[in-house]
Amino acid sequence: MTALTLKPAAAPGPRADAIVIGVAKAGTGPVVAPGAEAVDQAYDGGLAGVLKTLGASGAEGELTKLPAPAGLDTPLVVAVGLGAEPEADAGYDAEALRRAAGVAARGLSGTKKASFALPVDGPGALAAVAEGVLLGAYAFDAYKESAKDDKAKDDSGPLGEAVLLGGEEGEAGYQAAVDRATAIGEELNRARDLVNTPPNDLDPEAFAAVAQAAAEEHGLTVEVLDEQALAEGGYGGILGVGGGSASAPRLVKLAYTHPEADKHLAYVGKGITYDSGGISLKPAGHNETMKCDMAGAAAVFAAVVAAARLGLKVNVTGWLALAENMPSGSATRPGDVLRMYSGKTVEVLNTDAEGRLVLADALWAASAEEPDAIVDVATLTGAMVLALGNRTFGIMANDDAFRTSLHEVAEESGEPAWQMPLPEHLRKGMDSPVADIANMGERMGGGLVAGLFLREFVGEGITWAHLDIAGPAFNEGGPFGYTPKGGTGTAVRTLVRLAEQTADGDLG
Repeated sequence: MTALTLKPAAAPGPRADAIVIGVAKAGTGPVVAPGAEAVDQAYDGGLAGVLKTLGASGAEGELTKLPAPAGLDTPLVVAVGLGAEPEADAGYDAEALRRAAGVAARGLSGTKKASFALPVDGPGALAAVAEGVLLGAYAFDAYKESAKDDKAKDDSGPLGEAVLLGGEEGEAGYQAAVDRATAIGEELNRARDLVNTPPNDLDPEAFAAVAQAAAEEHGLTVEVLDEQALAEGGYGGILGVGGGSASAPRLVKLAYTHPEADKHLAYVGKGITYDSGGISLKPAGHNETMKCDMAGAAAVFAAVVAAARLGLKVNVTGWLALAENMPSGSATRPGDVLRMYSGKTVEVLNTDAEGRLVLADALWAASAEEPDAIVDVATLTGAMVLALGNRTFGIMANDDAFRTSLHEVAEESGEPAWQMPLPEHLRKGMDSPVADIANMGERMGGGLVAGLFLREFVGEGITWAHLDIAGPAFNEGGPFGYTPKGGTGTAVRTLVRLAEQTADGDLG
């Protein structure tokens, strides 16, 4: 992954293959952003005019490369758009910096070293730039033969090193911001790797092995329930979903504890390593990206490891509900009734509504430990994509204040989200004549119906929220900002930020 180096803004810029500067959009044309004064001076104060001549406007996501003049210790200047110029005395928005750094890092693939002279007015801005660089430079090439060739790596691999120009000499806050960004960026990118890994190489057992290795590396405790332990424990939901696959299901409990913590968060992730729909088979054209149906479990895994790396004063337990949903003679059929870990029975009307079944068992297991709050994360419903599109996830909760707090945390972290209701009148649609509840209800509002189903399996009195990340978890279009094509790592930053706020005593 791209290495980060911090240099004070006042220090001479190091020799680099390129220098990245920010350009804002103003009424008169592009405006060179703070941080690029030395570069502008090398153009005799005329850099904005040169950029305008080249067609640059400063619009967000715009990238302009131009040769550096004499006097700069680099051959290339990369100007990246920041969007509208902020009002006087107002700094640049963190997300604008994050996206600009991501665009520049992606545009510098194959470059060994680049300096980033974006506008940094404090540790928060520096952290945004650092995150953008790490996330924007991401590439998944594990299955490409060309990636094994050193020369090909040099020509097309991710940016090798990013020198961040900002902060002040000896200021611990700036280095801490870079260290935080590194931990989160590395773990978020690991979540992306998991989502992008083909399902023939990432079945439930393989995912559990990744969690076990991470636990050993970072001092976490881990417990893996295999199919025999799941059967003995009565985890009917996970077993029912995984029963049709040759790859047996797993429930993984990954726990980080801090000796001084007085709060406990439980994160529950849907981990369907491949979703064919089961007997209720998905139609053609809907199967090709279903390796991403474990993105919720990947986000939970990454967030727990990041919390450990950051040493947060809060206990965080991750529950990874892992199964492969396949059709076969042993698969659950529409009309079957499953007895869940909670003891409730569920009539399965559609085997493609499987995520809520594995989550239900994991939610009840998490509830048994009586955490202060539970957050589940899942690529759960196409209905949520229809409602919110491909870049925004929905938030439902059994507590209005907690839902609002999570929304604020997500937006602060740079992850678009929206609060969604849990209308009580939709619950009746899941009444079953043969079981306690059915796994399907009314078609309209299907994402909300799924949330109501999950609520049935949360322990009494426990604060709970559900994040439906079906839209933004996997990007089928072209890359944008710091978001690559493929797995995105959505929800990792929200979960980590929630853990940080809880550690600080600010649990909503």
